[in-house]
Amino acid sequence: MGLFSFIKDAGEKIFGGSEAKADELKKNLDAQGLDTKDIQVQVNGDQVELHGSVKDQATLEKAVLAVGNNAGVAGVKTDGITVNAPAEESVFYTVKSGDTLSKIAETQYGKGNGGKYMVIFEANKPMLKDPNKIYPGQVLRIPPLK
Repeated sequence: MGLFSFIKDAGEKIFGGSEAKADELKKNLDAQGLDTKDIQVQVNGDQVELHGSVKDQATLEKAVLAVGNNAGVAGVKTDGITVNAPAEESVFYTVKSGDTLSKIAETQYGKGNGGKYMVIFEANKPMLKDPNKIYPGQVLRIPPLK
């Protein structure tokens, strides 16, 4: 997949300071229940590298978001990850002020598709707990419509 950029000052603040720590990121990642036990997390400044393997593309993308949507993380590199069941990659979208999942669905899937916002919500679980609670700077997966 490569390198994914995030807004360093946006995101959940899980660290005591502003600097990301590998063990805290790994703990937060595993707490999501994404079956990421075979992923190792390495931090180099504000850049995070993921190594290991995951069962499918969705798990990898969710892991990237779970790690990247934390304050202090500016990028996530995934070159060290093996995906056991590759599939079409999702688009990543950075939330802007005034966005709603419905508005994002309309923009990403085309006019008249705002009602597909639950596709985006489901694709970003468990990181999203409520479809009405997104924030500017947060990065979301926008999976292809089937």
